[in-house]
Amino acid sequence: MTEKPFLVVGGPEISAEIEADRPGCLEVIRAGYLAHEDQQSVLPHSSFLRFPHRESDRIIALPGYLGAEFDVAGIKWIASFPGNTANGIPRASAALLLNDCTTGYPFACLEASVISASRTAASAVLGAEALTGQRKASTIGFIGTGLIAENIRRFFRDLNWQLGEFLLYDHSADAARRFAADCAADGAGEVRIADSAEQVCAQSDLVVLATVAGTPHIHDPELLRHNPVVLHVSLRDLAPELILGAFNITDDVDHAVRERTSLHLTEQRTGNREFVHGTLAELLTGRIERPAGQPAIFSPFGLGVLDLALGSWVHRTITERGGGTAVENFFPGRPSVPGVPA
Repeated sequence: MTEKPFLVVGGPEISAEIEADRPGCLEVIRAGYLAHEDQQSVLPHSSFLRFPHRESDRIIALPGYLGAEFDVAGIKWIASFPGNTANGIPRASAALLLNDCTTGYPFACLEASVISASRTAASAVLGAEALTGQRKASTIGFIGTGLIAENIRRFFRDLNWQLGEFLLYDHSADAARRFAADCAADGAGEVRIADSAEQVCAQSDLVVLATVAGTPHIHDPELLRHNPVVLHVSLRDLAPELILGAFNITDDVDHAVRERTSLHLTEQRTGNREFVHGTLAELLTGRIERPAGQPAIFSPFGLGVLDLALGSWVHRTITERGGGTAVENFFPGRPSVPGVPA
């Protein structure tokens, strides 16, 4: 049995690994979705730690096991404190612990805000391709222009999407201007800053919702009458009226229809889940198809097994080149971690 030391991997190393191969990252996420659809995973519900009198702050635990080519267990512990941005620090911070499935021993701790943002972005772009059937959009609109939106934009860029106009909206005009400057620096065509989220919805054929909204703020179904694809990454922006008029897919129905997401609010209104038409994996395998003449909304809850997929891929590539920081004697009585493949 091969033994390796417990490995700690920081954000800069992980960022560099993902920056170097976003197409490979996308394929890892695709494989994770298909393994989950094939029931080769265990995915308990996420646990939300909330704080009295601080409704916007939370820390979430996402445990899971992913089989198939991955065979890894672990847990992501991710904090979301939106007020951080006013103090010049990121909203989200996270760590991912990976466990060996032979012994149960943890064998790595990875900085996970980068992993989380990257798996979210890869999931969104994979959903966009599955719903549009191509890698192009005449007008792509971003509502919310923070870290998640920037990661999604980079995945579109590195997967060679043909994107025409960029239409942007953020409550912070400075954030929207910074995002516009990044788009222009990467050679984007026309980049416009919209006056409202509604304008972005009405004028884009591909819409990315990446806000920190806790309740729906977009209410008019007429905004989607031109049948765009909406990547509802932030999950709580759309009123039930828009959900009920669309073709809706998610990553896992039981996980997404909870915690007062727009899908959950729609279930509470209708008393059923018939408005959810399937999952991204079902689209990828051809079990369902997007109907013509209807807007499509992808609402990915964010599966912990996808963090495991991407985390194990990053861990493998980094250890192959001798990266990370090895911590000897981390476990009492054992000089290193048993059971981890060399």
